[in-house]
Amino acid sequence: MSLHPKVIDLTLDRMWRLLDALGNPQDRLPPVVHIAGTNGKGSVLAMLRAGLEGDGRRVHAYTSPHLVRFHERIRLAGDLIPEAVLAETLDECEAANGGCEITYFEITTCAALLAFSRVPADFTLLEVGLGGRLDATNVVGRPALTALTPVSLDHQRYLGDSLGGIAYEKAGILKRGVPCAVGRQESEALGVIERQAVGIDAPLLIRGRNWRAWEAHGRLAFENGDRRLDLPLPALRGAHQIENAGIAIASLLELGFGETACEAGLRCVRWPARMQKLTTGVLVRAAPEAEIHLDGGHNPAAGQALASLLEELPPRPLHLVAGLLRTKDVRGFIRPLACLARSLHGVPISGQPAALTARETASAARAEGIVAETADSVEAAVRAITGGEPSARILICGSLHLAGEVLRENG
Repeated sequence: MSLHPKVIDLTLDRMWRLLDALGNPQDRLPPVVHIAGTNGKGSVLAMLRAGLEGDGRRVHAYTSPHLVRFHERIRLAGDLIPEAVLAETLDECEAANGGCEITYFEITTCAALLAFSRVPADFTLLEVGLGGRLDATNVVGRPALTALTPVSLDHQRYLGDSLGGIAYEKAGILKRGVPCAVGRQESEALGVIERQAVGIDAPLLIRGRNWRAWEAHGRLAFENGDRRLDLPLPALRGAHQIENAGIAIASLLELGFGETACEAGLRCVRWPARMQKLTTGVLVRAAPEAEIHLDGGHNPAAGQALASLLEELPPRPLHLVAGLLRTKDVRGFIRPLACLARSLHGVPISGQPAALTARETASAARAEGIVAETADSVEAAVRAITGGEPSARILICGSLHLAGEVLRENG
């Protein structure tokens, strides 16, 4: 990280140069599923991985960012990349790069692709880091499948201020003749995606047109033409996870898998910091009567998804502990939660120069009508909340960086 600061500069030129020096490992991968979108990419990938592994397949997976350890980003045939392999692969990429300009995400993506090319597996799952068209992962010439989760406003500094412009960048992962499973989209975004697909003859499997997924009597119903599946609800909670599950199921079916894989993808999926209930650790011991949840969502669509899920839970007084980056639409994230929460405690995020101060986060919350205070840490905030309301429901939210910090410190 010190050699390659986390500077975002969207172009593929540096990737092509380094990959060529490494012998083009992107051309020697097991069949690739490439996933882009604004929210839900990681959840869809986790469901796909659970489904494929439940069917007995060996799966590589590349995700970002990590929560606790960098190794989380690179899974080799199901396991986190070993320390020695990671160090050797990064050293090899450093040597091949020869001191040329490159970003942190680019060189680590090259390391992942190089590691994947050397270990036998049945599939490779790649999650886009930012955008799609010029993202470092967009170097696979012909994936087996692509997938687009819902597109919404986020990262406008890099992707543009319009929904259509952002959709254009996300749709940049579409490849000629390669099918793409498309989740729920606003009409503006879907129109852009369809135009891009027509231009390269990429078949689209569109939610609401080619497939549907919905909750029915405590189960997940999926319909694809004449085929209807009766499946368990995903282990990840929330109506938005029904939508993500639909994309994963449509993808598994398109890849030729059946009901066994689809059931495993929903039942066995695990994905930390997605409305994760904390049941052990420092925070739980500090507030034994409270119900503590952790979520890394950080944009307005994520705030709305969290609000919808919280409304479905049994009644409990809700209090928020939030830390956010100033690069995000902070008030847009908080707004859907404002009418549900009794209070918000703003907390700092250590090691993040772009993080809001606790006071700035509290100020944004007050502007949305929430009673807000500050705390020096998440644990201090939890103790302050439960000092007055021991059985509170506490949602720690606002950033994956904060979520990672919580998971590390909570043990």
